[in-house]
Amino acid sequence: MREDFLHYVWQHQYFDKADLRTTAGEEIQVLRPGQRNADAGPDFLNARLRLGEVEWNGAVEIHLRASDWQRHRHQTDAKYDQVVLHVVHTADADIYRTNGSLIPALALAPRLAPDLLGRYEALVQAPAAAPLPCAPLLPQVPQLVRTMMTERALLERIEQKADMLAELHAHLGHDWEATAYHALMAAFGFQKNSEPLARLAKAVPLPVVRRHRHDARQLEALLFGQAGFLVEDEATAGDDYLADLRLEYEFLRHKYSLAPSALAAHEWNYLRLRPANFPAVRLGQLVGLLHRRPALFDALLTAGSVAALTEFFGSAPAPAYWQAHFRPGRPGKVPGLGKSSIALLITNVVVPLRVAYARQVGQPALVESSVALLSELPAEHNQYTDLYQDLGFEHRTAADSQGLLAMHKGYCQPRRCLHCAIGGRLLGGGAKSLINR
Repeated sequence: MREDFLHYVWQHQYFDKADLRTTAGEEIQVLRPGQRNADAGPDFLNARLRLGEVEWNGAVEIHLRASDWQRHRHQTDAKYDQVVLHVVHTADADIYRTNGSLIPALALAPRLAPDLLGRYEALVQAPAAAPLPCAPLLPQVPQLVRTMMTERALLERIEQKADMLAELHAHLGHDWEATAYHALMAAFGFQKNSEPLARLAKAVPLPVVRRHRHDARQLEALLFGQAGFLVEDEATAGDDYLADLRLEYEFLRHKYSLAPSALAAHEWNYLRLRPANFPAVRLGQLVGLLHRRPALFDALLTAGSVAALTEFFGSAPAPAYWQAHFRPGRPGKVPGLGKSSIALLITNVVVPLRVAYARQVGQPALVESSVALLSELPAEHNQYTDLYQDLGFEHRTAADSQGLLAMHKGYCQPRRCLHCAIGGRLLGGGAKSLINR
């Protein structure tokens, strides 16, 4: 048993409250269990209890064993003097405040329903290889509860991404255009090359890009040169186009005192990538976008539909050379930015970027319309989303996919069943007979 199970039991009062008494025999009435404390200090704050004839307002601390109080060194921490009830599974010691006064204790071990404990153990003790610990019990969970949990996880995932962009925005001097530039540069790496493209954005900052975005050749030279793609080698020897870019890059590098080639060839990833996703291909597409879209943030903010965003990304082709070369000096027909790639950019950049901005300026309607974009995109299919779909979860749009991925990463994989509405439904079902006592 883990301590968070007792937190869950106390928060929802899932225990037998008939003739509820402290270990010293004093009668207990729980008028308010308190609010969970996410910071340092007791587990629940602002609890309201009647102990005997006296009503108390204070904190509740929870442990598996009463002696854990000493093990956690609470006996020397004055923050815990506000505790008015020590809730434990097993009362194996008397506990005192720093002034020497005894803290009343409630032992839950004899008051837990065996069915509730059994359901909890079935969830948290599922084999590590089991992808979804509640899978055998899912038929007991109404579809409405599953949908609500998926939507909750989706919003949490978007908020997390928006938080990261808000931090980036602050780091970049509260410049939304720079935030959009850095976010798009990293996103065009599509995971495998996100980190080197994020570094490239730092090596070629937006003010430099702004000075040359009107000239595609100069912009291409700057970005490809700093990316390390203009170094002459066996594959590029004799390529006049790259030689011309190399000369332009050297001029611009000296003009802006840039370090030669911010990235080396070995820092780019090619393993298990289709040629259409090679880094030079994606960088070429970025050059086309930056050249033809001088105001990134405004365009991403005001686009009213997925169709408008698809046109924004899809109608800014890469320079001609990178439409015919997968890598420097290596020819081959290269497809443009596909619909699935655009969908990922909308999901991972556009939506959280708009949400981060909407939160800052206080526009809840923009948050809603931005999240709604995901419902216009098709569902993503991978080993995780397919798993949930096979178990009966709704999976029709990218909003569903993102919610399922968030639920898997944030709840199912780390076994946070007690924090999940589905786990709560399963556990709560085993405690119904005790809730109203």
